[in-house]
Amino acid sequence: MDGYDYDVIVVGAGSPGEHCAGELADGGLRVAVVERELVGGECSYWACIPSKTLLRPGEAVHGALEAAATAEVDVKAALAYRDFMVSDHTDAGQERWLAGKGIDLIRGTGKLAGTGVVEVGGTRHTARHVVVATGSDPVVPPVPGLRELDGVWTNREVTAMEAVPRRLLILGGGPVGAEMAQAVRRLGGEVALVEGASHVLAREPAPLGDALGEELRRDGIELLLGVHATGARHEGRDYVLTLDNGRELRGDHLLAATGRRPRVPDGLDTVGVTAGPQGIPVDARLRAGERLWAIGDVTGTRLLTHVGKYQGEVVASNILGEPREAHYEAVPDVVYTDPQAAAVGAAEAPFSATVPVSEVAKTATYTHAYAESKGFLTLLSDGERLTGAYALGPEAGEWLQQATLAVRARVPLDVLRDVIQPFPTFSEIYVAGLKALRGQITSGGSPAPGSAPGGS
Repeated sequence: MDGYDYDVIVVGAGSPGEHCAGELADGGLRVAVVERELVGGECSYWACIPSKTLLRPGEAVHGALEAAATAEVDVKAALAYRDFMVSDHTDAGQERWLAGKGIDLIRGTGKLAGTGVVEVGGTRHTARHVVVATGSDPVVPPVPGLRELDGVWTNREVTAMEAVPRRLLILGGGPVGAEMAQAVRRLGGEVALVEGASHVLAREPAPLGDALGEELRRDGIELLLGVHATGARHEGRDYVLTLDNGRELRGDHLLAATGRRPRVPDGLDTVGVTAGPQGIPVDARLRAGERLWAIGDVTGTRLLTHVGKYQGEVVASNILGEPREAHYEAVPDVVYTDPQAAAVGAAEAPFSATVPVSEVAKTATYTHAYAESKGFLTLLSDGERLTGAYALGPEAGEWLQQATLAVRARVPLDVLRDVIQPFPTFSEIYVAGLKALRGQITSGGSPAPGSAPGGS
């Protein structure tokens, strides 16, 4: 290895880091990962995996009740299943996976100490390449009094809850806020969610956020939209939020679900890199400097596990001698509520069409309440190809992937219309969606912005 300890050192063993390390090891390189906490990172223990596990019992019960069956959530069993899915917050299994790949695990906080040098606990380790994958931290907003309060939850505490809150107050209506609101509500707790934007999922198209908001309200979740918290305090055992509309909210737990910021490692100055508010700047190949790469949340590109894993593959390809650039025009967003909300690509386009899920045959076999469904698919186009799509519906994150592939591969609309969709599946909604989109294009118009989903 030309005098280096390793071919590659990956600083941070969350999902992006370990994915990149695995690809590099499969390519025959000698690899080490540096991890200060648990191998597998935020996603495995305090985010994606436990949140989806907590959502699943309520979703299953809700689905059973809608399909003429009976069921109820066993809260104790649900929390135990969550513990199983996060391996009781231990990473012994991931340690074995690394060992099986021949990847060395260096425990501790990695600090950059010059080109190709990572220092951990005072020991210097050298490599031909260094990959920074140090993730991100939750943001607690500057609400007066909030940062001084003890016991405020972030994604870590809410996904690791040992008991269901009596009444959970949530600041933020993004993916974490929406998902955990529904999880807690369906596990038996009351929930009030405060969001400054006019709809939940503020980053997504308004029709999608509005429709999901309706579903959350149907679950009994109190949504306070277009308002901001102006103060936070303890009063007895309760948290109290004051709002700019004059209201006060009380609850036994308070969750700050207001976003994340990149976590940059120490020592960037030793490699000539300056991080900005969005993290470590990288080029199209995710190169951050001489023999230095960055992937995942620390790049600030899109703070999604699947984006970080994709970036890990791109960097591994480049290091292994296969030039490759990262592309983000077709990044799928999925919020795993019931129903799921999913989006990809552009949010606006010259042509668009919306069709309801309730008219898809699969829906009738899925739930007897299909006629009341608020689900829909919206397709957006430049007139020749799909440029974006968004949807609300059962397993929307799965069937919207057709649109993700179409946007990324620039598939012509005529080819998409010629695809045979299996019956009865949710994917059959594309038949009606593409027909409606073609009608918009041939007539030379599109629905007015903000038009309600449900018709073409």
